[in-house]
Amino acid sequence: MTFPSKPYPAQWEQVADLRVFRTTAHEWEKLIGWRSDMRKRGWKLLRVSSEGTEMVAIFGRTKSERTSASETA
Repeated sequence: MTFPSKPYPAQWEQVADLRVFRTTAHEWEKLIGWRSDMRKRGWKLLRVSSEGTEMVAIFGRTKSERTSASETA
């Protein structure tokens, strides 16, 4: 089965840095701490979907948030 290489609209890339994470539903449930760390670092969970047996999670951080975070660091 072939999945699209980008499981999000192309215009999202213009305004945000994106991270796509693929795993099984069982493993996704075990990653609650990792997901919390992503949120603490300014990443927002934008979408969770399933493609076949995989869970696909898309995290995003707007480019303006990234710039302001690097200026304060």
